[in-house]
Amino acid sequence: MHLLCGLGNKGSDYTFTRHNIGYLVIERFSERFKIPVTKKDSGCRIGLKEDLVLAKPDTYMNLSGGPVARLVGKFKVSPDHVIIIHDDLDMDFGKMRIRLGGRDGGHKGVRSVIENLGTADFYRLKIGIGRHPGIPAEEYVLSRFPGEETEGLAEIIDVACDALKVFVFEGGSKAMSLFNRRGPE
Repeated sequence: MHLLCGLGNKGSDYTFTRHNIGYLVIERFSERFKIPVTKKDSGCRIGLKEDLVLAKPDTYMNLSGGPVARLVGKFKVSPDHVIIIHDDLDMDFGKMRIRLGGRDGGHKGVRSVIENLGTADFYRLKIGIGRHPGIPAEEYVLSRFPGEETEGLAEIIDVACDALKVFVFEGGSKAMSLFNRRGPE
């Protein structure tokens, strides 16, 4: 069993913001592989297909850990079969990195997941959103993508979906070797 979970903030005010890139990736993966993410379960919107659970916590980013931990428990998912998809301020826009374990890197959603799971030994797919020196981080992550970034966003999300497919079918190590440090061409 694998759990692919995109982090974001619930509600229409946050749709298409930088902090919701995890939601965007899960939505695209759902479309590509025809796994509707519509069922409510354990505080998430989920989609199920065979041994795969897609999830978007139906909460605010900083409270994501509780719903993720409930899904892990309900579906008996091993932490090394969990991948959390989230934004990363400290990576250039469009770059991505898959890693197993480590600290939260200042990301409060990831921190919540670590605290609620009681372990950091799960995978993360971090997608760079860049950082704007003139805008406080709290405001920047809640801003929408400008036109020039929107044009490349579809490709970034598609590459993230490709990485998730490899994660599920070939494992985390293979996904890391193929997709780390890769951004839009």
